[in-house]
Amino acid sequence: MPRPTVAHIDLEALRHNYRLAQELAGSASAMAVIKADGYGHGIRAVARALADDVRCFAVACLEEALAVRDEGLEQTVVLLQGVHSEQDMVTCACLGFELVVHSDYQLDWVLNSTERVPVWVKVNSGMNRLGYRPSELPVVMGRLAEAGCVPKGFLTHFASADEFDSPATEGQTEAFRGGVAPWPELLLSVGNSAAHFRAGQPLFDWSRPGIMLYGASPMADRNATELGLKPVMTLESELIAVRTLQPGDSVGYGQTWTAERPVRMGIVAIGYGDGYPRHAGTDTPAWTNGNRIRLIGRVSMDMLAVDLTDAPSAQAGDKVELWGCHVPIDEVARHAGTIGYELLTGVTARVPRRYHD
Repeated sequence: MPRPTVAHIDLEALRHNYRLAQELAGSASAMAVIKADGYGHGIRAVARALADDVRCFAVACLEEALAVRDEGLEQTVVLLQGVHSEQDMVTCACLGFELVVHSDYQLDWVLNSTERVPVWVKVNSGMNRLGYRPSELPVVMGRLAEAGCVPKGFLTHFASADEFDSPATEGQTEAFRGGVAPWPELLLSVGNSAAHFRAGQPLFDWSRPGIMLYGASPMADRNATELGLKPVMTLESELIAVRTLQPGDSVGYGQTWTAERPVRMGIVAIGYGDGYPRHAGTDTPAWTNGNRIRLIGRVSMDMLAVDLTDAPSAQAGDKVELWGCHVPIDEVARHAGTIGYELLTGVTARVPRRYHD
């Protein structure tokens, strides 16, 4: 029998979340972001599941774009980091990929190429990672025009859209709008997941929903249920041992948790070797037999301990949900001092994904 740890993927929940993103985008079209192996859900399965709804996918790199084509899908695929080698320009031209250009060396590759690949120009509106500042756009556009290359559009990325009270997103929007104003005929793309939930936020022609597609909240102070999102991944394992600890008994490495009374404890077959966060310590929620329970002690590589006080009938062999429909991933992330993005993309390859419609 295989080890009982598994990640169940609800493809209908994925489609629900995409359709919500498209509804919130209004007149803009929603470009589904499926980078990082579909945020840990499996890029091939995610792309197939969304194929009937999505006209354009966004990925980070060429390898991810190739995975979409390997599934026989013909949707437009945008490489958000562009290519990392000049030789890849030919592949992109042959397979119909669109490139984001964020630096002069990539611009040189585009201009030197005998192949004409559709490009988006990345605008640095204030995040200060990649892209051209608005003041640099006339030079970039001039070089493209001299070579007879008309870009498809401009895009930018927001730094603080998850914070409702932050003025940064409005400032970035205006910087972007002003910078691209001389080229009104080109398409514009802004709007990560969080931007979809900001009242009055313009999303222009293309939005780019990512984490919201997978059912985690993109907002700092609102949970996924409040936003109408459905969890896509349920991370599940089993109890492989149940025993009673006596007062004074400690559990796990470092003996960081000690029983003050008799406690029924369960051991679950999952750990940081599976991608469950090591820093999710005592009091992190889990769920079994219709009851919420809590972790105790430190997470090990292949197992963790739970307090079964609130699940008195639980026995070895019972299923345990680590996150999913009953335990929001964002709640687990808060206990671990991280975000849902990291947890989803961190589930390791030894955890099989099982897909359900």
